[in-house]
Amino acid sequence: MLNATTASLPLAHEVLAAVLQVRQESLQVLLWERGMEPHAHRWSLPGGRLRADEDVESSIRRQLAEKVDVRQVSHVEQLAVFSAPDRVPGPRVIATAFLCLVPSHMDPELPDDTAWHPVESLPHTAFDHGAIVLRARNRLRAKLSYTNIGFALAPPAFTISALRELYSAALGYRVSATNLQRVLARRGLLAPTGETSRPGRAGGRPAAQFRFADTSMAVTDPFAVLRPPGERR
Repeated sequence: MLNATTASLPLAHEVLAAVLQVRQESLQVLLWERGMEPHAHRWSLPGGRLRADEDVESSIRRQLAEKVDVRQVSHVEQLAVFSAPDRVPGPRVIATAFLCLVPSHMDPELPDDTAWHPVESLPHTAFDHGAIVLRARNRLRAKLSYTNIGFALAPPAFTISALRELYSAALGYRVSATNLQRVLARRGLLAPTGETSRPGRAGGRPAAQFRFADTSMAVTDPFAVLRPPGERR
């Protein structure tokens, strides 16, 4: 419970980043291991206190670059404000959390205390950071249905098969390559590069490569919902 003295103190404000990337066929989040109490040795989202001379998005971009050396973020959007009075021990701290995406072909060099973790099997996280990660995952999954946000997960050029793997990892279920190509092509999101990929070990015909026609966020179908196979409408 907040006492009168605590309630009168100015509120601290931090910014946190749920940085997601498809790695090793799974959706993963970037976390760093806390070295000090409270919650020492638990895994945390990168971020920190908001400076008086910066807005929240500038702050999170700065802290990603300074603290975990991540500068290759392809998409940043405000996720939510987390303001429960007891979300952290001690004086109250309000957090503005962001969803940040790193394309699959990037492999940022990370500090020793920082690592990628599968979203579906998170380690012991600090404070409410686990809930923030799941909120970010759910936001991404929703936006894959009705926006072109897939561009932020994909490399500059890709085959439909490779794009299917990215969508499947992010959505948490197997996506049909044929259906995915049909939906994205109907929305005008895919453009052929004119190039083909090299055949795999099994041989076969080279696969055509595509790119996203637009790499700025846009709502492409406000009523669309991507559903797992067999799920009733």
